Amino acid sequence: MVSTKDLLTILRCMAAAIEKNKEWLTDLDRPIGDSDHGINMARGFGEVEKKLSGLEGKDGGTILKTVGMTLVSTVGGSAGPLYGSAFMKAGMALADKTEISMADFLDALDQAVDAVRQRGKAQAGEKTMLDAMIPALQAMKEARGQKEAPEEILKKGVEASWAGAEATNGLIATKGRASYVGERGIGHQDPGATSFSILLETICHCKIGKL
Repeated sequence: MVSTKDLLTILRCMAAAIEKNKEWLTDLDRPIGDSDHGINMARGFGEVEKKLSGLEGKDGGTILKTVGMTLVSTVGGSAGPLYGSAFMKAGMALADKTEISMADFLDALDQAVDAVRQRGKAQAGEKTMLDAMIPALQAMKEARGQKEAPEEILKKGVEASWAGAEATNGLIATKGRASYVGERGIGHQDPGATSFSILLETICHCKIGKL
């Protein structure tokens, strides 16, 4: 189980990971987007980090709702509404929870995927963050169904997420700014799928206790 105190620690780790990878994410966005994904994400998570101390003692739902609202208001481009919606809907799955199990975590991620799918009107295979999110969720559900340890479940999710992100190199975008470049986007990795993979990997490495 992960406490809400642990959740705040994980969110701080996320902010640090995004800041560390800010330039890379922006470089990925340059050929197919607005050259600002890393900059925008770092700004958003920087604002999230400022609010975390005021969320001590709050339930998981309140924490993630606050994260989502902050990202919507501070992250530019499509990433703000998409990540914001994902965190807010994930928060609905954790409403009133002060301890988070692996089942809770997967329910929250399921809700996050649904939020991105609905908000972006996208599906897997369209060179978006869903190409990392969906394989990660499926891999973790399968591992949990096989009663694997929490650490192994997260590890398999991270591996599937990165594989999905890397596979976007071969896809043609049909959504968002990247769709404007058409076939010229082949060979370029989707920055949203990459930032999601970074965040999931951070959960795996930074988590305190056991989901």
